[in-house]
Parts: sequence; structure tokens; C-alpha cells
Amino acid sequence: MEQTFKNFLIRDWQTKDRSHAAEVIRSVLAEYGLGWEPDGADIDVVEVEKHYRQGAFWVVEHQGTVVGTAAYYPVPRGEQAVEIRKMYLRPQVRGLGLGRFLLQSLETHITEQGFQQIWVETASVLKEAVQLYEASGYEAATGVETLRCDRIYTKFLPS
Repeated sequence: MEQTFKNFLIRDWQTKDRSHAAEVIRSVLAEYGLGWEPDGADIDVVEVEKHYRQGAFWVVEHQGTVVGTAAYYPVPRGEQAVEIRKMYLRPQVRGLGLGRFLLQSLETHITEQGFQQIWVETASVLKEAVQLYEASGYEAATGVETLRCDRIYTKFLPS
């Protein structure tokens, strides 16, 4: 997959992106006072090949530098369901509509793969993420599984 939004390139993750993607996620988590957990909640970033075989992990580049990530993989929760994971953007590229574009692109890709439901966990301190999900039709649910998260949302896709 490869697409553009304004002057950003959104493409499939490659092995060379491992440390760059991890650094984007680690730094954004730190910005909000959340911890990077390479042996826990973030192991999927350390082991992308293992965790995203049946999903997708995208990186966002701006002028050759990784500035964001977005991903999903199937989960055994709900019907034909996936979980959106690792949707993070560096501060300097926020507020441009990129997050909304990424979410819509993920939803389109997920729908094309035949999935029917999306789950996403987040933390209340990630106010922009909470606003984006709520404005995009995600409904609050229960069953948070990640320790640093305190919110979970779900959305059913049109069949």
C-alpha cells in the first residue's frame, strides 16, 4: 500500500522502519506521560512481522523522515473484528487533517479486507485521539485490555 496526503507519504512498514517507528511511538507516549512498553503493550512494534501478518502496519513519511504510524490486526473480540493500533503522529504534523485521513484510510482498507467491526483502545490523556474517534462514529464500550489505556471504542462497518 502506498498513498499520499498533502506532502506526506503513507506506505507499508519495512524492516528499516523498526527503530524510527518505535521512536515516534515512544516519544508521543512520553509527551503525554505514558510509558513505552517494549516487552508489553508495544511488543507489536518491536515484532511487527509477527503481529501484523494478517493486518497492516503503515508509516507516515514527510521529506524522508518517519513522522507517524497507523496499524491494525484481527482480534477475537466481536464478529470479524480488528483492532486499530499504534496510530501516533509527531506534534509538528498534527492539526493538518492527517489523523482523520489515516483513520478513514484504515477503515477503508479494513472494510475491503472483509472485516465488520473495529475496536480501538486509547487513554483519556490522548485528548485529540478521543475526539477523533468520537467524531468518527466510534462508540464507547467496555473491556479495556491494555494497562495504560482507560477507554475502548468500537465501530461497526457497513456490509
